[in-house]
Amino acid sequence: MNYLFRNTSYFLLTAFGIAVLNSCSKTEVNNDVLLPSNLTTEISVDDGQVIITASADNTNYYSFTFFDVNDTVVIESNNGEADYTFSETGTYSIRTRAHSLPSEFVETTDLVEVEVDLGWTGGIPTTGYSTPLSYPGYTLVWSDEFDGTSLSSDWTFEIGNGSSGWGNNELQYYRAENTTVSDGLLVITAKEEAFDGYQYTSSRIITKGKQFFQYGRIDIRAALPFGQGIWPALWMLGENISSVGWPACGEIDIMEMIGGAGFNDRTVHGTLHWDDFGNHVYYGESNSLATGKFAEEFHVFSIIWDENSIKWLRDDIEFHEADITPAQLSEFQNEFFFIFNIAVGGDWPGSPNASTVFPQTMAVDYVRVFQ
Repeated sequence: MNYLFRNTSYFLLTAFGIAVLNSCSKTEVNNDVLLPSNLTTEISVDDGQVIITASADNTNYYSFTFFDVNDTVVIESNNGEADYTFSETGTYSIRTRAHSLPSEFVETTDLVEVEVDLGWTGGIPTTGYSTPLSYPGYTLVWSDEFDGTSLSSDWTFEIGNGSSGWGNNELQYYRAENTTVSDGLLVITAKEEAFDGYQYTSSRIITKGKQFFQYGRIDIRAALPFGQGIWPALWMLGENISSVGWPACGEIDIMEMIGGAGFNDRTVHGTLHWDDFGNHVYYGESNSLATGKFAEEFHVFSIIWDENSIKWLRDDIEFHEADITPAQLSEFQNEFFFIFNIAVGGDWPGSPNASTVFPQTMAVDYVRVFQ
């Protein structure tokens, strides 16, 4: 469905809007700057995608702010064009500014009605990013392509709710029944169901004692779940955890996501955890999609790890690097095993709410280790 909106010289007349316009006046701010004028916008909407075109006189560039539920996305444009895709039907605000300088502008705000053909309504997508089976200078030393009908002997299930909800006050009970392997995919499913005194179930699988590695490039292709209180993770712990405990064993979070509308469903985190003279220390960074959710397509989450550093990549885009040469980070010169899981609730994401859709799935196409 298509819509067309036109707005000509419609300025916000709220107290805030007046203050903005006054603060940007030529006489009060900068006598040498000519403020833009005659700002107009034209908007078209097609299945959630909003395309906006602005024009004004005496303009150096434009900025567009899309207000999407709990998320705010700002796009700058030299030619006066921008687009953004909303994921839900609703009425949204778009603020357009025509700038002569970053702090000197005129603005207008449009309200736009969006109808979204859901198309993708959850479940496992069929498209997305992928990575090769070989890299120059590397050898593939281990992989799981999940081509069978059950987990290989490289994996073990961790069952139950752990100690204090796996140390995070998580709400789920982990069961083997929530993991399946078929059609070339490992699928972990989080469900809202009562079991053994818990309201939710999920799965957590590990390669401890079976497949563990020191250094290399690791690629994991996965489609993530979404929603408030959903906490998927693709991560690693030191193989020596049984003897030294956590965090002294070290933790490498290749990918974590805390679900939730807007920013959270499109943002992943890469983090290190370690022990520094008896103190738990962590260091990480995040990476966000411009729009949409990580659940809508497959993405590849990678680290490149050597004796000097660990780098995080999403779809081959590097977004974080940690120097592991200091003596207090010696944990990361050891061997690590894999953990794949979906947690429900916990200290970081908070609990599910009425907006959370169940069941939720994390589908893993492959995990590959190159050295």
